[in-house]
Amino acid sequence: MTHSSYAYETEGLCSNERLEFLGDAVLELVISEYFFKAFPNDPEGKLTLMRHNVVNEKSLAQIAQSINLGIYIRLGKGELLSGGSEKMSVLADTLEALIGALFLDLGYQMAGSLIIDLFKPVLEAMERGDIPLLDYKTMLQETCQSRMGKHPVYQIMAESGPPHDRTFEAVVKLENKVIGMGVGKSKKEAEQSAAKAAWESLVL
Repeated sequence: MTHSSYAYETEGLCSNERLEFLGDAVLELVISEYFFKAFPNDPEGKLTLMRHNVVNEKSLAQIAQSINLGIYIRLGKGELLSGGSEKMSVLADTLEALIGALFLDLGYQMAGSLIIDLFKPVLEAMERGDIPLLDYKTMLQETCQSRMGKHPVYQIMAESGPPHDRTFEAVVKLENKVIGMGVGKSKKEAEQSAAKAAWESLVL
């Protein structure tokens, strides 16, 4: 497997980045199909949360470590010296590249079976309830932190209705720019609604 740092130092060599792009899409589809069939009565929102709890940097890195993928990554000198083969981001990206390669070589069905085998411990833990579902505020914070290095900020913009039946309107901002809006019967519910809108706009 070829990290971009190694490709940069080696003329005429391509990195894994295009395979990472493909592998990410294949992985999302395989895990989505698995949960769709395994939980026929669960709504779209819960299936989305479950998929995110499986398809994320932490779980991908753990699976990459379980198959010793780090020793097969060609790294540039600087990345190698900084322990790149053990970095979560490098391991997760490399596993996505491997999945992309499996898809190209073997096709969707066989690659999908191998992916399910790799992810079986995480999937079974999810089905048993051993892994608590993250909420949209947590998911949005993880996404903003990993992509932009920033934390989202929530603000209640309005509230209406009688005291026993209030409705709240919330926005979530990133660097003072509104990235999501939501409403709810409590401030927490409104913030979750805004986080859901923002998260979906960033990742879907």
